[in-house]
Amino acid sequence: MKIGLIREYKVPADKRVAFSPKQLAHLQMYYENRMEFKVAPSPDRCFTDEEYLAKGIEVSDDLTDCDILMGVKEVPIPELIPDKTYFFFSHTIKKQPYNQQLLQEILHRNIRLIDYEALKDNTGQRVVAFGRWAGLVGAYNGLWTYGQKSGLYTLKRAFECHDLHELMEELRKVELPPIKIVITGDGKVARGVLEIMEAVGIQRVTTDDFLRAYYEEPVFTQLAAADYNQRKTDGGFDLQEFYEFPQQYEGCFTPYTEVSDIFIAAAYWDPLAPVLFKASEISSPDFNISVIADITCDIDGSIPTTIRPTTIADPVYDIDRERFEELPAFGKQNSISVMAIDNLPCELPRDASEDFGRQLSEQVIPEFFVSGSTVIRQATVAENGELTTYFAYLADYVNGQ
Repeated sequence: MKIGLIREYKVPADKRVAFSPKQLAHLQMYYENRMEFKVAPSPDRCFTDEEYLAKGIEVSDDLTDCDILMGVKEVPIPELIPDKTYFFFSHTIKKQPYNQQLLQEILHRNIRLIDYEALKDNTGQRVVAFGRWAGLVGAYNGLWTYGQKSGLYTLKRAFECHDLHELMEELRKVELPPIKIVITGDGKVARGVLEIMEAVGIQRVTTDDFLRAYYEEPVFTQLAAADYNQRKTDGGFDLQEFYEFPQQYEGCFTPYTEVSDIFIAAAYWDPLAPVLFKASEISSPDFNISVIADITCDIDGSIPTTIRPTTIADPVYDIDRERFEELPAFGKQNSISVMAIDNLPCELPRDASEDFGRQLSEQVIPEFFVSGSTVIRQATVAENGELTTYFAYLADYVNGQ
Protein backbone atom coordinates (compact mmCIF):
# COMPACT_ATOMS: atom_id res chain seq x y z
CA MET A 1 0.00 0.00 0.00
CA LYS A 2 1.48 3.34 -1.04
CA ILE A 3 0.17 6.50 0.57
CA GLY A 4 0.85 9.96 -0.81
CA LEU A 5 0.68 13.21 1.15
CA ILE A 6 -0.65 15.86 -1.20
CA ARG A 7 0.32 19.52 -1.01
CA GLU A 8 -2.26 22.03 0.21
CA TYR A 9 -3.57 24.52 -2.32
CA LYS A 10 -5.56 26.88 -0.12
CA VAL A 11 -4.91 30.62 -0.37
CA PRO A 12 -3.81 31.93 2.08
CA ALA A 13 -1.59 28.88 2.47
CA ASP A 14 -2.57 26.16 4.93
CA LYS A 15 0.69 24.97 6.48
CA ARG A 16 -0.73 21.83 8.08
CA VAL A 17 -0.09 18.27 6.97
CA ALA A 18 -1.54 14.88 7.91
CA PHE A 19 1.75 13.44 9.24
CA SER A 20 5.08 14.78 10.43
CA PRO A 21 8.32 13.34 8.97
CA LYS A 22 9.02 11.47 12.20
CA GLN A 23 5.56 9.89 12.15
CA LEU A 24 5.91 8.71 8.55
CA ALA A 25 9.30 7.18 9.29
CA HIS A 26 7.82 5.33 12.25
CA LEU A 27 4.81 4.08 10.29
CA GLN A 28 6.99 2.98 7.39
CA MET A 29 9.17 0.97 9.75
CA TYR A 30 6.26 -0.43 11.79
CA TYR A 31 4.36 -1.55 8.68
CA GLU A 32 7.50 -2.66 6.83
CA ASN A 33 6.76 -4.27 3.45
CA ARG A 34 3.06 -3.41 3.88
CA MET A 35 3.02 0.39 3.69
CA GLU A 36 5.21 3.09 2.20
CA PHE A 37 4.86 6.84 1.82
CA LYS A 38 5.53 9.55 -0.70
CA VAL A 39 5.22 13.29 -0.11
CA ALA A 40 4.46 15.95 -2.69
CA PRO A 41 6.87 18.91 -2.39
CA SER A 42 5.46 22.07 -0.86
CA PRO A 43 6.95 25.53 -0.26
CA ASP A 44 4.33 26.28 2.42
CA ARG A 45 4.14 23.15 4.57
CA CYS A 46 5.21 23.54 8.22
CA PHE A 47 7.64 20.65 7.75
CA THR A 48 10.09 21.19 4.90
CA ASP A 49 10.78 18.78 2.05
CA GLU A 50 14.27 18.35 3.48
CA GLU A 51 12.86 17.19 6.81
CA TYR A 52 10.96 14.39 5.06
CA LEU A 53 13.97 13.44 2.96
CA ALA A 54 16.13 13.29 6.09
CA LYS A 55 13.74 10.66 7.48
CA GLY A 56 14.01 8.56 4.34
CA ILE A 57 10.65 9.59 2.87
CA GLU A 58 10.45 10.02 -0.91
CA VAL A 59 9.49 13.52 -2.08
CA SER A 60 8.01 13.69 -5.58
CA ASP A 61 5.54 15.66 -7.66
CA ASP A 62 4.22 12.43 -9.17
CA LEU A 63 1.70 10.73 -6.87
CA THR A 64 -0.05 8.75 -9.58
CA ASP A 65 1.40 5.47 -8.29
CA CYS A 66 -0.13 5.99 -4.82
CA ASP A 67 -3.16 3.99 -3.74
CA ILE A 68 -4.31 6.50 -1.14
CA LEU A 69 -3.87 10.28 -1.15
CA MET A 70 -4.16 12.20 2.12
CA GLY A 71 -4.42 15.95 2.63
CA VAL A 72 -6.05 18.32 5.08
CA LYS A 73 -8.29 20.77 3.23
CA GLU A 74 -10.29 20.39 0.01
CA VAL A 75 -8.40 19.45 -3.14
CA PRO A 76 -8.95 21.85 -6.07
CA ILE A 77 -10.87 20.18 -8.88
CA PRO A 78 -8.02 20.44 -11.45
CA GLU A 79 -5.72 18.59 -9.03
CA LEU A 80 -8.01 15.58 -8.48
CA ILE A 81 -6.55 12.32 -9.83
CA PRO A 82 -9.26 9.94 -11.12
CA ASP A 83 -9.79 6.47 -9.63
CA LYS A 84 -7.91 7.22 -6.40
CA THR A 85 -8.88 7.04 -2.73
CA TYR A 86 -8.71 10.44 -1.01
CA PHE A 87 -8.80 11.44 2.65
CA PHE A 88 -9.44 15.12 3.44
CA PHE A 89 -11.94 17.51 5.03
CA SER A 90 -14.23 17.87 2.03
CA HIS A 91 -16.71 20.34 3.56
CA THR A 92 -19.48 18.75 1.53
CA ILE A 93 -21.36 16.57 4.02
CA LYS A 94 -23.39 19.53 5.31
CA LYS A 95 -24.26 20.47 1.71
CA GLN A 96 -21.93 23.47 1.70
CA PRO A 97 -22.83 25.34 -1.52
CA TYR A 98 -19.26 26.37 -2.31
CA ASN A 99 -18.14 22.73 -2.62
CA GLN A 100 -21.09 21.32 -4.53
CA GLN A 101 -19.11 21.16 -7.76
CA LEU A 102 -16.22 19.45 -5.95
CA LEU A 103 -18.39 16.51 -4.89
CA GLN A 104 -19.94 16.31 -8.36
CA GLU A 105 -16.47 16.06 -9.88
CA ILE A 106 -15.35 13.46 -7.32
CA LEU A 107 -18.23 11.24 -8.43
CA HIS A 108 -17.53 11.93 -12.09
CA ARG A 109 -13.87 10.94 -11.69
CA ASN A 110 -14.70 7.72 -9.83
CA ILE A 111 -12.87 8.87 -6.70
CA ARG A 112 -13.37 7.18 -3.37
CA LEU A 113 -13.73 10.01 -0.85
CA ILE A 114 -13.30 9.43 2.87
CA ASP A 115 -14.01 12.51 4.97
CA TYR A 116 -12.05 12.96 8.21
CA GLU A 117 -15.08 14.62 9.78
CA ALA A 118 -17.07 11.40 9.43
CA LEU A 119 -14.46 9.04 10.92
CA LYS A 120 -16.06 7.91 14.19
CA ASP A 121 -15.69 5.15 16.75
CA ASN A 122 -18.43 2.78 17.87
CA THR A 123 -19.81 5.40 20.28
CA GLY A 124 -20.20 7.96 17.51
CA GLN A 125 -17.28 10.10 18.65
CA ARG A 126 -14.95 11.57 16.04
CA VAL A 127 -11.53 9.94 16.07
CA VAL A 128 -9.53 12.67 14.29
CA ALA A 129 -9.96 16.43 14.58
CA PHE A 130 -8.16 19.73 14.99
CA GLY A 131 -10.75 20.95 17.50
CA ARG A 132 -8.44 21.25 20.50
CA TRP A 133 -6.07 23.46 18.50
CA ALA A 134 -8.88 25.69 17.29
CA GLY A 135 -9.89 26.14 20.93
CA LEU A 136 -6.36 26.85 22.13
CA VAL A 137 -5.56 29.40 19.45
CA GLY A 138 -9.05 30.91 19.44
CA ALA A 139 -9.00 31.60 23.17
CA TYR A 140 -5.45 32.95 22.96
CA ASN A 141 -6.53 35.26 20.13
CA GLY A 142 -9.48 36.41 22.21
CA LEU A 143 -7.11 37.48 24.98
CA TRP A 144 -4.75 39.03 22.42
CA THR A 145 -7.69 41.02 21.04
CA TYR A 146 -8.68 42.24 24.50
CA GLY A 147 -5.09 43.32 25.16
CA GLN A 148 -5.01 45.28 21.91
CA LYS A 149 -8.37 46.88 22.58
CA SER A 150 -7.70 47.80 26.21
CA GLY A 151 -4.00 48.62 25.92
CA LEU A 152 -3.37 46.73 29.17
CA TYR A 153 -0.84 44.25 27.76
CA THR A 154 0.73 43.13 24.50
CA LEU A 155 1.11 39.54 23.34
CA LYS A 156 2.85 38.01 20.37
CA ARG A 157 0.48 36.73 17.74
CA ALA A 158 -0.05 32.98 18.04
CA PHE A 159 1.60 32.28 14.69
CA GLU A 160 4.72 34.10 15.89
CA CYS A 161 5.15 31.50 18.65
CA HIS A 162 7.33 28.55 17.71
CA ASP A 163 5.08 26.06 19.46
CA LEU A 164 2.46 25.62 22.16
CA HIS A 165 5.08 25.89 24.90
CA GLU A 166 6.09 29.37 23.76
CA LEU A 167 2.44 30.38 23.42
CA MET A 168 1.79 29.31 27.01
CA GLU A 169 4.83 31.26 28.18
CA GLU A 170 3.50 34.33 26.37
CA LEU A 171 0.31 34.14 28.42
CA ARG A 172 2.31 35.15 31.50
CA LYS A 173 2.03 38.71 30.18
CA VAL A 174 -1.76 38.76 30.46
CA GLU A 175 -2.97 41.18 33.13
CA LEU A 176 -6.76 41.29 33.28
CA PRO A 177 -8.97 43.58 35.36
CA PRO A 178 -12.03 42.01 37.07
CA ILE A 179 -13.78 41.18 33.82
CA LYS A 180 -16.17 38.32 33.04
CA ILE A 181 -15.61 35.85 30.18
CA VAL A 182 -18.43 33.64 28.90
CA ILE A 183 -17.63 30.48 26.92
CA THR A 184 -20.15 28.41 24.97
CA GLY A 185 -19.59 24.74 24.16
CA ASP A 186 -18.49 21.56 25.92
CA GLY A 187 -16.66 19.60 23.21
CA LYS A 188 -13.03 19.34 22.13
CA VAL A 189 -12.90 22.95 20.99
CA ALA A 190 -14.17 24.18 24.34
CA ARG A 191 -11.67 21.97 26.17
CA GLY A 192 -8.91 23.75 24.26
CA VAL A 193 -10.36 27.08 25.43
CA LEU A 194 -10.35 25.85 29.03
CA GLU A 195 -6.65 25.00 28.77
CA ILE A 196 -5.95 28.68 28.05
CA MET A 197 -8.18 29.83 30.92
CA GLU A 198 -6.30 27.52 33.27
CA ALA A 199 -2.90 28.66 31.96
CA VAL A 200 -3.78 32.29 32.67
CA GLY A 201 -5.19 31.38 36.07
CA ILE A 202 -8.68 32.74 35.50
CA GLN A 203 -11.16 31.53 38.11
CA ARG A 204 -14.11 29.44 36.96
CA VAL A 205 -17.51 30.20 38.52
CA THR A 206 -21.01 28.77 38.22
CA THR A 207 -23.46 30.28 35.78
CA ASP A 208 -25.62 31.62 38.64
CA ASP A 209 -22.69 33.30 40.36
CA PHE A 210 -21.45 34.64 37.01
CA LEU A 211 -24.77 36.38 36.44
CA ARG A 212 -25.31 37.68 39.98
CA ALA A 213 -22.04 38.08 41.86
CA TYR A 214 -19.38 40.78 41.71
CA TYR A 215 -15.74 39.75 41.65
CA GLU A 216 -12.48 41.60 42.23
CA GLU A 217 -10.64 39.30 39.83
CA PRO A 218 -11.32 38.01 36.29
CA VAL A 219 -13.68 35.04 36.10
CA PHE A 220 -15.22 32.83 33.44
CA THR A 221 -18.13 30.49 33.11
CA GLN A 222 -18.80 27.73 30.59
CA LEU A 223 -22.25 27.25 29.09
CA ALA A 224 -23.74 24.04 27.76
CA ALA A 225 -26.65 24.17 25.31
CA ALA A 226 -29.15 23.97 28.19
CA ASP A 227 -27.81 27.22 29.65
CA TYR A 228 -28.75 29.40 26.69
CA ASN A 229 -31.61 27.57 24.95
CA GLN A 230 -35.09 26.84 26.26
CA ARG A 231 -38.22 25.17 24.95
CA LYS A 232 -40.66 27.73 23.55
CA THR A 233 -43.68 26.19 25.22
CA ASP A 234 -42.55 25.85 28.82
CA GLY A 235 -38.94 27.02 29.16
CA GLY A 236 -37.67 23.48 29.70
CA PHE A 237 -34.83 21.67 27.99
CA ASP A 238 -34.26 18.13 26.73
CA LEU A 239 -30.94 17.51 25.00
CA GLN A 240 -32.13 14.79 22.64
CA GLU A 241 -35.19 16.79 21.68
CA PHE A 242 -33.01 19.85 21.12
CA TYR A 243 -30.76 17.87 18.76
CA GLU A 244 -33.72 16.48 16.82
CA PHE A 245 -36.04 19.51 16.84
CA PRO A 246 -33.94 22.63 17.52
CA GLN A 247 -36.60 24.81 15.90
CA GLN A 248 -38.81 24.16 18.93
CA TYR A 249 -36.42 26.14 21.11
CA GLU A 250 -35.64 29.81 21.66
CA GLY A 251 -32.50 31.50 22.92
CA CYS A 252 -31.98 32.77 26.48
CA PHE A 253 -28.41 34.06 26.17
CA THR A 254 -29.28 37.73 26.74
CA PRO A 255 -28.51 37.79 30.50
CA TYR A 256 -24.92 36.79 29.68
CA THR A 257 -24.52 39.61 27.17
CA GLU A 258 -25.36 42.07 29.96
CA VAL A 259 -22.57 41.00 32.34
CA SER A 260 -19.82 39.60 30.06
CA ASP A 261 -16.86 41.51 28.68
CA ILE A 262 -15.44 38.76 26.44
CA PHE A 263 -17.44 36.09 24.65
CA ILE A 264 -15.62 32.99 23.33
CA ALA A 265 -17.87 30.95 21.04
CA ALA A 266 -16.82 27.29 20.89
CA ALA A 267 -20.15 25.50 20.42
CA TYR A 268 -21.49 23.72 17.34
CA TRP A 269 -24.57 25.46 15.96
CA ASP A 270 -27.41 23.97 13.92
CA PRO A 271 -28.93 26.48 11.45
CA LEU A 272 -32.37 25.47 12.76
CA ALA A 273 -31.38 26.36 16.33
CA PRO A 274 -31.89 29.81 17.90
CA VAL A 275 -29.31 32.54 17.44
CA LEU A 276 -27.54 33.74 20.57
CA PHE A 277 -28.59 37.34 20.16
CA LYS A 278 -30.00 39.64 17.50
CA ALA A 279 -28.14 42.37 15.66
CA SER A 280 -30.50 44.97 17.10
CA GLU A 281 -29.47 44.05 20.67
CA ILE A 282 -25.89 45.31 20.40
CA SER A 283 -27.00 48.95 20.38
CA SER A 284 -28.59 48.53 23.80
CA PRO A 285 -26.65 50.11 26.69
CA ASP A 286 -27.18 46.79 28.51
CA PHE A 287 -25.14 44.87 25.92
CA ASN A 288 -21.77 44.75 27.66
CA ILE A 289 -19.65 42.44 25.46
CA SER A 290 -16.76 44.28 23.79
CA VAL A 291 -14.71 41.36 22.40
CA ILE A 292 -16.05 38.29 20.60
CA ALA A 293 -13.72 35.43 19.73
CA ASP A 294 -15.89 33.39 17.37
CA ILE A 295 -14.09 30.08 16.96
CA THR A 296 -17.13 28.53 15.27
CA CYS A 297 -17.10 31.23 12.57
CA ASP A 298 -20.60 30.58 11.20
CA ILE A 299 -21.19 33.47 8.83
CA ASP A 300 -24.65 34.97 9.35
CA GLY A 301 -25.13 32.25 11.95
CA SER A 302 -25.72 32.19 15.69
CA ILE A 303 -23.61 35.31 16.27
CA PRO A 304 -24.85 38.15 14.02
CA THR A 305 -21.66 40.20 14.47
CA THR A 306 -19.75 37.50 12.57
CA ILE A 307 -20.45 38.99 9.17
CA ARG A 308 -17.35 37.52 7.52
CA PRO A 309 -14.34 35.37 8.41
CA THR A 310 -11.05 37.03 9.24
CA THR A 311 -7.55 35.86 8.38
CA ILE A 312 -4.36 35.18 10.27
CA ALA A 313 -2.86 38.23 8.59
CA ASP A 314 -5.85 40.44 9.46
CA PRO A 315 -7.52 38.81 12.46
CA VAL A 316 -10.00 41.37 13.77
CA TYR A 317 -12.64 43.81 12.59
CA ASP A 318 -14.99 45.98 14.65
CA ILE A 319 -18.75 46.34 14.48
CA ASP A 320 -20.28 49.73 15.21
CA ARG A 321 -22.96 49.27 17.87
CA GLU A 322 -25.33 51.94 16.57
CA ARG A 323 -25.10 51.44 12.81
CA PHE A 324 -24.11 47.76 12.74
CA GLU A 325 -21.39 48.62 10.23
CA GLU A 326 -17.93 47.14 9.92
CA LEU A 327 -15.11 49.36 11.18
CA PRO A 328 -11.34 48.92 11.18
CA ALA A 329 -10.07 46.89 14.11
CA PHE A 330 -10.11 48.88 17.35
CA GLY A 331 -11.44 51.87 15.42
CA LYS A 332 -13.77 53.01 18.22
CA GLN A 333 -13.47 52.34 21.92
CA ASN A 334 -17.12 51.35 22.31
CA SER A 335 -17.37 49.19 19.19
CA ILE A 336 -17.35 45.38 19.35
CA SER A 337 -14.12 43.72 18.22
CA VAL A 338 -14.66 40.41 16.41
CA MET A 339 -11.99 37.74 15.93
CA ALA A 340 -13.31 35.15 13.45
CA ILE A 341 -10.31 33.39 11.90
CA ASP A 342 -11.63 30.29 10.13
CA ASN A 343 -8.37 28.28 10.12
CA LEU A 344 -7.11 28.79 13.67
CA PRO A 345 -5.02 25.58 13.95
CA CYS A 346 -2.82 26.94 11.14
CA GLU A 347 -1.30 29.37 13.64
CA LEU A 348 0.42 26.45 15.40
CA PRO A 349 0.79 24.17 12.37
CA ARG A 350 3.61 21.91 13.58
CA ASP A 351 1.94 21.11 16.90
CA ALA A 352 -1.49 20.72 15.32
CA SER A 353 -0.13 18.48 12.54
CA GLU A 354 1.78 16.26 14.98
CA ASP A 355 -1.35 15.79 17.08
CA PHE A 356 -3.48 15.07 14.02
CA GLY A 357 -0.91 12.56 12.75
CA ARG A 358 -0.91 10.85 16.13
CA GLN A 359 -4.69 10.47 15.97
CA LEU A 360 -4.46 9.08 12.44
CA SER A 361 -1.67 6.68 13.39
CA GLU A 362 -3.55 5.32 16.40
CA GLN A 363 -7.15 5.38 15.21
CA VAL A 364 -7.24 5.21 11.41
CA ILE A 365 -4.14 3.60 9.91
CA PRO A 366 -4.79 0.26 11.71
CA GLU A 367 -8.26 0.26 10.12
CA PHE A 368 -6.61 0.01 6.70
CA PHE A 369 -5.81 -3.60 7.58
CA VAL A 370 -9.29 -4.46 8.90
CA SER A 371 -11.40 -6.12 6.23
CA GLY A 372 -14.62 -4.15 5.78
CA SER A 373 -13.66 -1.66 8.50
CA THR A 374 -16.79 -0.01 9.87
CA VAL A 375 -14.82 3.13 10.75
CA ILE A 376 -13.67 3.56 7.14
CA ARG A 377 -16.90 2.42 5.54
CA GLN A 378 -19.12 4.83 7.49
CA ALA A 379 -16.85 7.75 6.58
CA THR A 380 -16.81 6.93 2.87
CA VAL A 381 -18.85 9.60 1.11
CA ALA A 382 -18.40 8.44 -2.49
CA GLU A 383 -17.26 5.20 -4.12
CA ASN A 384 -17.49 3.67 -7.60
CA GLY A 385 -18.98 6.87 -8.96
CA GLU A 386 -21.87 6.90 -6.50
CA LEU A 387 -22.76 8.21 -3.07
CA THR A 388 -22.61 5.54 -0.40
CA THR A 389 -25.66 4.56 1.63
CA TYR A 390 -24.50 6.67 4.57
CA PHE A 391 -24.43 9.81 2.43
CA ALA A 392 -27.40 9.16 0.15
CA TYR A 393 -29.01 12.29 1.64
CA LEU A 394 -26.57 14.32 -0.49
CA ALA A 395 -28.31 13.21 -3.72
CA ASP A 396 -30.22 16.45 -4.22
CA TYR A 397 -27.06 18.41 -3.44
CA VAL A 398 -25.13 16.44 -6.07
CA ASN A 399 -27.94 16.90 -8.57
CA GLY A 400 -27.60 20.66 -8.37
CA GLN A 401 -30.47 21.37 -6.01
